[in-house]
Amino acid sequence: MKNISIVDAESILNREINFLEDAVKNSKNSFHLFNLSTINQNVPESRTVVLRGFEKSPFRLQFNTDKRSPKINHLGNNSNCSALFYDKIRKVQLRFSCFATINNNNSKSYEKWVSTRLQSRKCYMGDFDPSYKLESWNPNIPIEYLKINPKKEDSEIGYKNFCLIELDVRKIDILELHHDGHIRFEYKNDKIQFIAP
Repeated sequence: MKNISIVDAESILNREINFLEDAVKNSKNSFHLFNLSTINQNVPESRTVVLRGFEKSPFRLQFNTDKRSPKINHLGNNSNCSALFYDKIRKVQLRFSCFATINNNNSKSYEKWVSTRLQSRKCYMGDFDPSYKLESWNPNIPIEYLKINPKKEDSEIGYKNFCLIELDVRKIDILELHHDGHIRFEYKNDKIQFIAP
């Protein structure tokens, strides 16, 4: 492998930014789903969420969730979190160190809600809080909408449970795996720093 310069690292960073922008709408992009880790009473908890927005100036990731889910309490108590993306075909890992902002019942959440498909809206219409312990299986979707989407006016009941989470990025750690030497660097405060893989 040739020597990697700062210019090469900038090119890699820009390439990954393009992949993230595409992943917002492209469900076949490996970055469409990512792992979010939060802190719950000093214990990390991880889950997979869907990338619903990406901004690059400043860097910000977005996903949607139910305000009744445990991750909302985690982020409300400690806004520090991390986001992990991996593309197994390209062998690229992105790790983001972030702090979260919870948007519920405000202009940002409403703007995102308006663009949310009816198929997704019904997920916010369930009777049970996400992670509530059930005596038997329940899809947590109103029974009448198991096989069909709700009408738009009926779906509005779900808005009270809808949250847009914004993750403001403090640092990006990029790792590109190669058999003849991995490439790894971090991007922080508009600067690239090579680090050992």
